[in-house]
Amino acid sequence: MSVNAPGNARGSAAHDAPGQPAADSENLSTAALRPLDSVPGRIAFWFGAAFALLHIYFNSFAAWPELWTSVIHFAGFGFLCALLYPAWQARTVMGRRVVMAIDTVLGMLALSLVAYLWFGEQAFYDRGMRLAWHDWVFTLIALALGIEFTRRTTGWVIPILIILSFTYITFWGRHVPGMLTFGGLRTDTMLFRIFYTDDGMFGTVARISSSFVFMFILFGAFLLRSGAGTFIIEFAQVLARRMVGGPGIVAIIGSGLMGTISGSAVANTVSTGSITIPLMKRAGLPARTAAATEAASSTGGQIMPPIMGAGAFVMASFTGVSYLTIAALSVLPALIYFLSVGFYVRITAKRLDLKPEAGIEKTLWQVLKANGIAFFGPLAVLVTLLIQGFTPTYAAGYAIIAVVVFSWITRNPMGPRAVLESLALGARNMVLTAVLLVAIGVVISAVTISGVGNTFSLMIGAWAGNSVLIAIALIAMASLVLGMGLPVTAAYIVIATLSAPALADLINRVELIGAIASGSIPDNVQAILALGSPEYAGEIGQAMSRAQAERILDAAPLEMQRTIMQDSLNPEIVLSGLLAAHLIIYWLSQDSSVTPPVCLTAFAAAAIAGSRPMPTGVTAWKMAKALYIVPLMFAFTPILTGTLMEKLQVSILTLAALYALAAVFEGYMETAVNLFQRGLLAVLCVLLIWPDFEPMVRWGAFAAFLLLLGWNIVQDRRERAARTAPAA
Repeated sequence: MSVNAPGNARGSAAHDAPGQPAADSENLSTAALRPLDSVPGRIAFWFGAAFALLHIYFNSFAAWPELWTSVIHFAGFGFLCALLYPAWQARTVMGRRVVMAIDTVLGMLALSLVAYLWFGEQAFYDRGMRLAWHDWVFTLIALALGIEFTRRTTGWVIPILIILSFTYITFWGRHVPGMLTFGGLRTDTMLFRIFYTDDGMFGTVARISSSFVFMFILFGAFLLRSGAGTFIIEFAQVLARRMVGGPGIVAIIGSGLMGTISGSAVANTVSTGSITIPLMKRAGLPARTAAATEAASSTGGQIMPPIMGAGAFVMASFTGVSYLTIAALSVLPALIYFLSVGFYVRITAKRLDLKPEAGIEKTLWQVLKANGIAFFGPLAVLVTLLIQGFTPTYAAGYAIIAVVVFSWITRNPMGPRAVLESLALGARNMVLTAVLLVAIGVVISAVTISGVGNTFSLMIGAWAGNSVLIAIALIAMASLVLGMGLPVTAAYIVIATLSAPALADLINRVELIGAIASGSIPDNVQAILALGSPEYAGEIGQAMSRAQAERILDAAPLEMQRTIMQDSLNPEIVLSGLLAAHLIIYWLSQDSSVTPPVCLTAFAAAAIAGSRPMPTGVTAWKMAKALYIVPLMFAFTPILTGTLMEKLQVSILTLAALYALAAVFEGYMETAVNLFQRGLLAVLCVLLIWPDFEPMVRWGAFAAFLLLLGWNIVQDRRERAARTAPAA
């Protein structure tokens, strides 16, 4: 390995994924990375490669205590953060030396946490878990480093949230009036909770970060280094070459495939967008539309299996549902999302009369033969192992080995140097996520200790008035506000901790009302309901209207309603309600990427396209409208729990609604639509997705949509024939 290895690693990554260093962060306002060919960059290269190997050892062979692996995980990535992300941007040589000295001290303090655990953990337990002076010092160091490192990588919002959470428990919570008051804990008790318990910095979420999340990010780094970035673009170009709006479809396909190995919206944008956005502009799409297409498509990378960002692994921990199940259930909704973006691109291309892309001479077989096996082979290994029941970390480990092995039968075989570069790239790309997921444990600890989560759930229930639709709207607004300052994963964790139980109860309440209306409830539940509604005692347990069933349930004692739900509903139904709630929150957490005024993914794409950021954000929001509609399907349709036929039926109706909505926004289908037709399409969109309408109404709306689409196609052909007809 030459002395320029770090620079080579950067260059090779950039070759396959242009702009990769910028993708290390989901917040474009953070400090720039130090040059990777500088002294800190070289140290980070070698340390990152070794640290990635250590994680592989932890997740494949070792049986170390979970607290140890979490502390080592944070210490190592804290050290990398100090090396790569300077405390501030100094303009003078002396200033840069001062910053480097500060960063060196902070990096060594991060590593000192491992020494503290090595020498001090057992003594701490021997004292009956009472904090000595050195326990105070190192637990405060962990807290302070979590605040500082998240400030460097994500901005000020998360550090302020951490500080408010810690001081709420230890100081000002007792002064808050009303439902949110909290008596408080001593500072030493809170420090113990955030360092040594499962609800703190080194608890459940940190373990997810050090195992599932890192192994999949490392897998993505190996795929990128093997040439997957180039293959993805070529593969998408061949698939879309005969489609209207081909370059836009390339962006959608490319971003969808990149999302399977990236899981970061900004990383997806800067890697594929630097290629697809110029292609779209050359084909005739306006710069704003090209940037918005890439932004909306890249946002889908967070919801595209198998990786789905860090959120899917956190969701598996929160719900108790296996990661494989979550990924499998997410495939169809993700395809709906990408198709909805494709509708918008096609309509725009038709309106601008753009032709399919020309000049692509390679065949699909040539592209697949050249490098397809190096991309699809490891993914097949990963999915097969997951289906066979192996853990995600085990499957990811073997998939990484598969990347190397499959590369040997391509024109880009990976040798020791490429493997080393992949290890370093994976560690570098993990820095933001690692420090974020560890530090956010302080917020989780505060919510758990204070009971704010339960209080917030009660508040949502009261504000929503038992309406699932209103509750989803409230959560959507909360996710948008939080998403302005938090990365997607952090926004999901905070909102899910606060509101997922309430939303799950409201979703399951709909099922419970149906069970009461049908009379299929056990005897003990009938007795409880009769206590609240003695006038209906003779009718409980028999078929009745849903309105009457709802009145009976509302009259039951509030403290007994959870018991009623648990005894009346199948545990699988209750669990599916919880999973639906988390998926709704996770999807809504993505909206800040493409929703003004703060839409980082759209801003990144606008910078590449040279378009105005805010109009680009508005266009991206239109394209990504499925982020708001598909969550409604999670709550009100069997798209998660139904049979394959039921899921397909829901998908067809949802896609029709999304196409109609795109036509309303653009005033165009296959040809221009007038105001009356746009109004009709808007009505049909509502009829297709509104939960209270009967299936017959929805399918009638679908038939009307097909008639309108058919008429539009006929009109388009007539107009084209008239334009091409020879003059008399």
